[in-house]
Amino acid sequence: MSTMTATPAPQATETVVDRVRRMITANPSVLPTIASVVIFVGMVVFGEIAYGRIVQFNTLSNLLINNAHLIVLAVALTFVILTGGIDLSVGSIIAVSSVAGVMLSNAGWNAFAVIVAMIGIGMLFGLVSGILIRYFNVQPFIATLAMMFLGRGLASLLSTKPERLGEDSPIRWIGTQLKIIDGPKVNDLVITPAVLVAVIVVAAAFFVLHRTRTGRTVYAIGGSESSALLMGLSVQRTKVLVYVISGALAGLAAVLYTARLGTAQNITGIGWELDAIAAAVIGGTVLTGAYGYVLGSVIGALVLGLMNVLITRDGGIPPEMTTIITGGILLVFVLLQRAVTRRRE
Repeated sequence: MSTMTATPAPQATETVVDRVRRMITANPSVLPTIASVVIFVGMVVFGEIAYGRIVQFNTLSNLLINNAHLIVLAVALTFVILTGGIDLSVGSIIAVSSVAGVMLSNAGWNAFAVIVAMIGIGMLFGLVSGILIRYFNVQPFIATLAMMFLGRGLASLLSTKPERLGEDSPIRWIGTQLKIIDGPKVNDLVITPAVLVAVIVVAAAFFVLHRTRTGRTVYAIGGSESSALLMGLSVQRTKVLVYVISGALAGLAAVLYTARLGTAQNITGIGWELDAIAAAVIGGTVLTGAYGYVLGSVIGALVLGLMNVLITRDGGIPPEMTTIITGGILLVFVLLQRAVTRRRE
């Protein structure tokens, strides 16, 4: 007597689209981040078709080199926005840190000490903002707005004219271009130590937010501060810490930017806090807190950087359109975030 065994029906292979759909269904908060990736890829494809020479080493290198400081700022704002806060002082911190750093370097200070001082200035501003918010119950918008005016005023008090970093300053090495791949003609893959620093910052921030108790507390505060307190999380300490981190990263961004350009001014960084917020929001960080990803903020910063590249390549679009286009993209993502949060509610 022969036995018959049933053969299982072949299972359909899961496509990338199916995986993305399943991911969005399970966690709708990733939708804005996925949308930012789609927009970035779409911009790359459009740029390559319309202008050419977008998908090449030289363009990628310039995109990373020119936006290393913005990536660091976007990471800084990600920490703050995840808690439901905001930091308007990062642009002014860059101004006062860069001017003070160049003046200290030209006065003969050791390069390492200058870098520490620039980051320390940012940390001090962040600490004051955190204390105002934590101990005096000042709204983050008002506290950081006050620090923004204070930082800009201190930068103007230090100097009202451009301060140039000495040609022999070791700080300039951070902005030195290092060739990784020698391509045909000028199509080389080039990076700077500043780009490597930005990559390290992103990796460290990802680890802190997704692998540590501090990161879980940051997300919990954005979700519900009262619930986080009931869970025994160190809410108050973390609220101060995120502003210290934001200020420190703003000081680091000042180091990267100053090393690349070699100059510092009291007007440096005007509006950069808005660019950083836009990068974080475009990358999927929800303004009400609790939802967002560091890697998404990086994509958001690259979207803004690539947009400037495409406008420059076109040549016929006025520079003022950059602000208009940024505002339009930001509005779309805010509406998308609102739809996501309503669905979760």
